[in-house]
Amino acid sequence: MTQGGLEPARAHTPGAAGSIPAPATTPVVREHEGVLVVRDDLFPGGTKARFLHLVFDGADEAVYASPAEGGAQSALATVAGQLGKRATIFVAQRARPHARTLEAARLGAKVVLVAPGYLSVVQARAREYCSRAGAALVPFGVDMPEAVVAIAEAAKAIGIMPDEVWCAAGSGVLARGLAMAWPSARRHVVQIGRALTPAEVAGATIHIYPAPFSREAKSKSLFPSDPHYDAKAWEQCAARKGPGRVLFWNVAGPAQP
Repeated sequence: MTQGGLEPARAHTPGAAGSIPAPATTPVVREHEGVLVVRDDLFPGGTKARFLHLVFDGADEAVYASPAEGGAQSALATVAGQLGKRATIFVAQRARPHARTLEAARLGAKVVLVAPGYLSVVQARAREYCSRAGAALVPFGVDMPEAVVAIAEAAKAIGIMPDEVWCAAGSGVLARGLAMAWPSARRHVVQIGRALTPAEVAGATIHIYPAPFSREAKSKSLFPSDPHYDAKAWEQCAARKGPGRVLFWNVAGPAQP
């Protein structure tokens, strides 16, 4: 591995461009310690893979500038492989790539390592690449109106009306989608990165996790979850949940490099 790129472990699987051989789209729900858990760790690529195909409309390559631990890396690689298209990840160079980056490469993504690794520099390099290559740039956090709608549709498909809903929040896209699906529920988010505004999480109660995004959760959840993301939210949900039917949305499992 050298600065500037990490080659994918294998080529993308050929397929009919523009069509995803998707599994059943209704999320799987399991009960853990009295909480209904949406198990999108069982959905290939996790929750973001439910809508990332949209970024490939009219494009053969999609590019994402990611934090080292970001789950969108493997989600984008998964969807690109399903579509027979190309995923390119820009990420900070580290002494050893994070497991999530290695997973994305294993799934077929091209990884471009950037130094210095400030996120602003990583994002600038990704924008420059898209300008040269004509690739589609995925918004940070996959923050798109279509993503919010896709999440809401998946949530409604479950057929459950929870009294209280919990999830992790990075960009707030998931929180907005769940608010669209269940506007009358008590909604809680656990902030795991940058400071969020009430509007970004559709008015949900914000709980700030007491550790940076780069640090893993203090404890493991009862189901496979991302230690930088969902596991932190589950920890807070288990400790603070209220009465009634409580639902937790698990976006993805841990990286599988």
